[in-house]
Amino acid sequence: MRKGFHSFTDLPDTMPVFPLTGILLMPRAALPLNVFEPRYLELVDDALKGNRLIGMIQPVESEDTVLRPKLSQVGCAGKIIAWRESEDNRYLITLAGLARFRVKEEISALSGYRQVACDFKPFAGDLAQTSVDGDFPRERLLAALQDYLSHRDMKADWKSVMTAPAESLVNALAMMCPFEPAEKQALLEAPSWIDRVSTLVALLEISTAGQGSGTLN
Repeated sequence: MRKGFHSFTDLPDTMPVFPLTGILLMPRAALPLNVFEPRYLELVDDALKGNRLIGMIQPVESEDTVLRPKLSQVGCAGKIIAWRESEDNRYLITLAGLARFRVKEEISALSGYRQVACDFKPFAGDLAQTSVDGDFPRERLLAALQDYLSHRDMKADWKSVMTAPAESLVNALAMMCPFEPAEKQALLEAPSWIDRVSTLVALLEISTAGQGSGTLN
């Protein structure tokens, strides 16, 4: 929870959104972004002049085939907590995840970027810092992660993995693992902490099993 946003009622009714396929922002997680498209440079400029909020959301269609792809129904609001402008006119920003939102409708805007009317009430609990370590099956998650990484010739900083707080670890894996967009969306929309952990473990285990049988690349 960040100063100024103590309740879902403190959050805005409308918000600019940054649609990116395969990119998640989770509550209480940090997401670095390299912003270079003119419309999103405009978005960052406007956000910095206001409440510094941007909604990260996945499109459900490819921009390669559709000019204005449909958006997922759920995204996550983030506050710009760090930014700098590069010499080649890019923004390097970091978003701190605040709370998920449900898209009520997309609103017409004169800006080059998209904006939505949003509802934070279904995810009001995202703003509450709660202890989750007691319900965390760390050993099963670590076993699934080890198999997942070994099948992909990927490495991890196991010291950090072993000692990371439960929520930080789950958020990092949800955001960084190369799951399919629909799988990432399932992690974002998980109703509860236990559901998110269960979904993450299942995705790791199913993906590894699929690789072992030759059904997945």
